[in-house]
Amino acid sequence: MNVIRIILALLLPPVAAFLTVGIGLHFWLNIILSVFFWVPGMIHALWLVVRKVSSED
Repeated sequence: MNVIRIILALLLPPVAAFLTVGIGLHFWLNIILSVFFWVPGMIHALWLVVRKVSSED
């Protein structure tokens, strides 16, 4: 599932953010970042996914 989230973070950052944290502050922030500038939204989604993976270990 983590590999799918990483791929989604590269292609569809808001979807990866939603699957990682649900509907909350980080999801809406990612929507805004993705709408205005795609790369910051992608970086934010990757950060969320990696942070979630590292906290599960």
